[in-house]
Amino acid sequence: MLTTLYTIMSFVVLLGVLVFIHELGHFLVAKKVGIRVDSFSLGFPPNIISKKYGDTVYSIGMIPLGGFVKMAGESPDEEPTGNNDEFSSKKVWQRFLVIFAGPFMNYVLAIFVTAGLLFSYGIPTTSQDEATIGGVASDKPAGQAGLLANDVVIAIDGAPVKNFDELRVLVQPNAGKSLNFTWLRGVDTISADVVPLATPVASPDGILDTIGQIGVMAKEIYPGGIGLVESLSLGLKATNNMIWQILLFLKSLVSGNVAANSVGGPIYIAQQSGAAAQQGLFAFLQLMAVLSVNLAVLNVLPIPVLDGGHMVFLALEKIKGSPVKMKIRMIAQQGGMLFLLGYILFVSWNDVVRWLG
Repeated sequence: MLTTLYTIMSFVVLLGVLVFIHELGHFLVAKKVGIRVDSFSLGFPPNIISKKYGDTVYSIGMIPLGGFVKMAGESPDEEPTGNNDEFSSKKVWQRFLVIFAGPFMNYVLAIFVTAGLLFSYGIPTTSQDEATIGGVASDKPAGQAGLLANDVVIAIDGAPVKNFDELRVLVQPNAGKSLNFTWLRGVDTISADVVPLATPVASPDGILDTIGQIGVMAKEIYPGGIGLVESLSLGLKATNNMIWQILLFLKSLVSGNVAANSVGGPIYIAQQSGAAAQQGLFAFLQLMAVLSVNLAVLNVLPIPVLDGGHMVFLALEKIKGSPVKMKIRMIAQQGGMLFLLGYILFVSWNDVVRWLG
């Protein structure tokens, strides 16, 4: 019960930060270009608290699965009055910046969180003297075989394992083959058979390869913080690399090279946030950076109802010199909403199936 409550609280905090930063981007740029913001909500109604300051009603909703900024004259079915403080009265480039600011803020958050971790902890390394497990996915082969964090793998099929790199060398070429693992837990020596999962992995040039994975990561050693400038530079590079990996994954997903049931939804994210929070602040912030990048990328996809869909309409308006017809926008919005609801149901089903094992 306490573990479940801890997971829920971790999920709410994590998602709350990501959503707040995203909506704050829309809000700040809207105010900067002179658009009246009627509502700023973290979470969805019914509201826990609601207070009006100036023109804006600030709310915290009971359903913590998102948030929104409601700007005057923003909805396609809202009749414009011609007031200068309406979204529709602003120039195309101003409206584009307002929409783009949300995902951009998530991108910036990922950079600063990653840079902050590097500044505080340094560049993580792994021990070259032993293969210590840092984390285990309970639903993957290693977790099912009984491996736990801080276990030290000493042999695979009788071959000695000196560090985590040697563990990878023995595991990755043996997808689907049973391997006998031997590990230390305190003063106890434990053995069990583990069958690595065949997992498609994209190389930097986009070519897919299949390797064996057992669902563990190495225990990392943090040597100490590095300089501010270097931290920011490496944070930027790491964030851009995450974007590239997400795009490669989406390409593989669309082409069918990655199984659709590998995509996780709210339950999976909640489980990961709870597990990361239990590992400590570093793991929790690291997950926050990864999810913030994912949120940024997914929001700029050209799907109506997402920020990317709105930006496509604005680009078309700029090209043709007039807004896209309201009827077309409404149909596109409805189609996008149906797609999004279907996607949410699908990934939630994946979560349930994964949760049930």
